[in-house]
Amino acid sequence: MRVLALLDGTLADPDSPQIRVDDLGLMRGDGVFETILVVDGKPRELTPHLDRLDRSAAMLDMLPPPRAEFERAVELVLGNWTGSREFALKLVYTRGVEGGDGTPTGFALGMEIGAKVLKQRAEGLSAVTLDRGIDADLADRAPWLLLGAKSLSYAINMAAIREAERRGAAEVIFTTSDGSVLEGPTSTVILVRGKTLVTPPSKLGILPGTTQYALFRAAERAGWTVLVEPIQTGELYDAEGVFLASSVRKITRVNVLDGKQLPDSSALLTELQGLYESEY
Repeated sequence: MRVLALLDGTLADPDSPQIRVDDLGLMRGDGVFETILVVDGKPRELTPHLDRLDRSAAMLDMLPPPRAEFERAVELVLGNWTGSREFALKLVYTRGVEGGDGTPTGFALGMEIGAKVLKQRAEGLSAVTLDRGIDADLADRAPWLLLGAKSLSYAINMAAIREAERRGAAEVIFTTSDGSVLEGPTSTVILVRGKTLVTPPSKLGILPGTTQYALFRAAERAGWTVLVEPIQTGELYDAEGVFLASSVRKITRVNVLDGKQLPDSSALLTELQGLYESEY
């Protein structure tokens, strides 16, 4: 089941060609995107996702995404979805056709959530740490590298996941060259110490997590301490729990990291999932 809505307010056939071969999103990865979880017809954190789409587009010096048109496309997808009660809604915005008049390309696409993601939600996963080849100050020093933008240029992220699979794992936690934790290729890292949740700061050049933020809101109301501060890689092995958070992944626990079995965090997972769901 898939539903495709264009920014002109029309539905299109997702099985038919829609993107020109000279679109800069295809030719150069020159564009931005967001992926939103929809549950029972309601998109989660839609405004934060649209705000993040705006920020990413600004970092790429693109025209501001037309919010009203994206909201209309979202409603079209929601109104025509007849698949599972949970699905992924992807918003894509590119610079448009190479040599064209500068008109961007944009659309909203509803897609089923894969069985692999659903299994990882329930059972957890194994991960490896990989050096991202950057240092903690690079985002400020070199803004043209677009660290922290959710761009369509995901080749490095996908290469990292393939490397994890070659090492017998399913996921990656990126680190700086001096050992600070960054993020996953498609997720935010959350560490648990007692009744404290910790996630790395976006100033390191990572994407601010919408799901992580929702969890932190709920956890703080429930009496947890929530911290946004640097995490050293060594802290992950000794934590009471290491989790990856993303819109479609929700809250997923890491069972094995770099071949080392982590403490059983299944009870923590249940608690954190309950906190997250309490937001909705």
